[in-house]
Amino acid sequence: MDSFELNKIIAAILMVVLLVIGLGKIADSIFHINKPDSPGYKVEIEGQSTVKAFESTSIVDKIDIASIMASGNLADGGKIFKKCASCHSIKKDGRNKIGPLLYNVVGRKVGSVSDYKYSKALGSYGKDWTFEELNGFLTKPSAYLKGTKMAYAGLRKETDRASIIIYLNQNSDNPKPLP
Repeated sequence: MDSFELNKIIAAILMVVLLVIGLGKIADSIFHINKPDSPGYKVEIEGQSTVKAFESTSIVDKIDIASIMASGNLADGGKIFKKCASCHSIKKDGRNKIGPLLYNVVGRKVGSVSDYKYSKALGSYGKDWTFEELNGFLTKPSAYLKGTKMAYAGLRKETDRASIIIYLNQNSDNPKPLP
């Protein structure tokens, strides 16, 4: 193959590339599509506006904390807490570790241990650690409260969560009555 044939092959490839790019530019100028400011369609439902229909589907069912708490027991809670003991102390005279002291945690305001530096999410949460809050948080902390520093995966089983909440409740000056 001499250089003249090689030049013809390269020229043919370049012409095809230029032709494809050129046809794309010409097609864009001929067939111009105006995109709408707000994509989508407004769906009208008889007797309701779309906002009301959306709000009715986003209602979250309340959990029955009494039945969940009935499934747990104190002995299992002590065993399960061994996973937590590497980061948290449960002793009355205990100190903060990687996580805050958990003695008297049930009923305490979230983010209220004075000598512990909480994440912004926990520090500004503003609720109390009720049985329901603890159950939700222990399911998966990072999903329950976005921005928390707690890197624990959570407890999937309701019985495990109930047992650890009972254990935390018993490690208190004044344990709260179970629901």
